[in-house]
Amino acid sequence: MKKGKTDMLYSISEENNGIITTKSLEAHGISRVHIPALIKEGLLVKEAHGIYYCANEFPDELRILQERSKKIIFSYATALFLWGLADRVPHIIDITVPQGYNTKRLQNANSKLRFHYVNQNKFDIGISETKTTNGNLVKLYDRERCIIDLVKAKEKIEKQLYLQSLKEYFSSPEADTAKLIKYSKLFNIESQIRSYMEILS
Repeated sequence: MKKGKTDMLYSISEENNGIITTKSLEAHGISRVHIPALIKEGLLVKEAHGIYYCANEFPDELRILQERSKKIIFSYATALFLWGLADRVPHIIDITVPQGYNTKRLQNANSKLRFHYVNQNKFDIGISETKTTNGNLVKLYDRERCIIDLVKAKEKIEKQLYLQSLKEYFSSPEADTAKLIKYSKLFNIESQIRSYMEILS
């Protein structure tokens, strides 16, 4: 019987990119009143209210974070790593949110988070998706928005990360310099971006 429950939980987890929610359990006929028993049996691990993962699976931290808050967007070093523009696994998770967004709940749950706040009119620029190292889709800023953020925050960025990311971007066949220029105008750094294009392209 335990094997049957384990198989069902793995199936639910696979359907939901490594996450099991109360809603997904109920959709498969498992009442929320049975969740404490599944945890006690060592089949489920509770991550947050209404969010679980299979006990024998390594949880995808980025996927779990976005399940906890649909509004967060991975950015800066975290996004650069996911795009392959930086080779060092970041120990701090960079997240961008709109100004005024209450991050206290997330901060209390995870001390590794670093938040960046932007005006709502610039928050949506460049939102994209890619897979984490665990193979789950998450929302993050596209390569071009990452480069814009990098240049704007140059004084706060580690030099090695800064230089590597710029070199990797401009040497990549996936670089979209037309989009980069478009973004640079929106963020008022067009001259800086054009200078980097002349040097590195």
